Amino acid sequence: MTKILPFKAIRPTRDKVSLVASRSYQSYTANERDSRMDYNPYSFLHIVNPGYKYQKEISGEERYKLVRNRYLEFKEDEIFVQDKASCYYIYKIVNRELESFCGIIAAASAEDYENDIIKKHEDTIQHRENTFKEYLKTVGFNAEPVLLTYPDNDTINTVVSNTVKNRAEYEFTTTNRDTHYLWKVDQKDDVTTIEKAFSQINAIYIADGHHRSASSYLLTKDLKNNNPDHKGTEPYNFFMSYLIPESDLKIYEFNRLIKDLNGLSKEEFLIQLDTWFRIENRGNEVYKPSKPHHFSMYLDGDFYSLYLRKTIYEFTDALEELDTQILYKTILKPILGIHDLRTDTRIEYSHGRNDVVSVKSKIDHEDYKVGFVLFPASVDQMKKIADQGLKMPPKSTYIEPKLRSGITIYEF
Repeated sequence: MTKILPFKAIRPTRDKVSLVASRSYQSYTANERDSRMDYNPYSFLHIVNPGYKYQKEISGEERYKLVRNRYLEFKEDEIFVQDKASCYYIYKIVNRELESFCGIIAAASAEDYENDIIKKHEDTIQHRENTFKEYLKTVGFNAEPVLLTYPDNDTINTVVSNTVKNRAEYEFTTTNRDTHYLWKVDQKDDVTTIEKAFSQINAIYIADGHHRSASSYLLTKDLKNNNPDHKGTEPYNFFMSYLIPESDLKIYEFNRLIKDLNGLSKEEFLIQLDTWFRIENRGNEVYKPSKPHHFSMYLDGDFYSLYLRKTIYEFTDALEELDTQILYKTILKPILGIHDLRTDTRIEYSHGRNDVVSVKSKIDHEDYKVGFVLFPASVDQMKKIADQGLKMPPKSTYIEPKLRSGITIYEF
């Protein structure tokens, strides 16, 4: 039984939401952050970057406490207010390409995470889990929901479709031309319908936010162990999530850029590739793979198509079918000597929202020798890997939608 519950969100007032909402902190350069904070006193960046107020870099526990202070100031100034009743929140994004993403913001259960009802497909790094857990424990809130995906459900879709016919609680457009909408679902019958429908779904999958999910689970364990009156219904037993039907999820590839050929000449490198791939030189014709197990390579001013020799490669499980794993096992590790994809400084990544020409440009003008363009993974591949208890290599998927921070906040 999956527990996806309504909650009383802390939210910006309608007149300030477009000023409060921000991208994730890490997505800005330092200059971009400063520029936005210089001219916008309502930006959520003021909360998560409290050192700006003192023109000082602040880290660790000191930063966490100041984040908490800035957050409380936003509440004291009534920039943030809390809903009086528990709600689900329908959140829709329409991007500049007119692609639409529509899902439900709700509280997901840490117990479901522990019991593998909420399934994972990526490894997490322990020190990052613990760092973010301590952050959450000090600040006391989630401001950026974990992206979860579930099988399309007619009952949930009906409630969503009926709700979005009404005027949105929020409607605003950001400078990158994405338009954001939010509706409250607070009618008792609709709330009950959504909660019951989710409870009948056997498994939900993490699409984006594995570290946030893991940290929230660790926080639940800590607070549970320190609470002699623990009942299992306390807010710390849940974490804020954005649940989107599988048909609305958009998965892009992460392409690979490598700084050298591991001491090989171009000719030696191509000969070693020939073991695993049928190679075609396409010259300056920009090639992008059109199906799984085909790769595009850019090397020394030429594009190449690489077709996997399937009579040689062994497909033993769902992970071995994944193109990022195939590339790692056939080229990156044995030929280019890249063993640890998380720490090796010779490899960089470029997500598929950038076109193939951007990969070419980086190799032509920056410190890279060869690039690989991949075909994106599918939702079914992601689910099969999670169901088999396997983990994708780092940077296997770039998933949209990307939500803004500070639009709904979940307090512990």
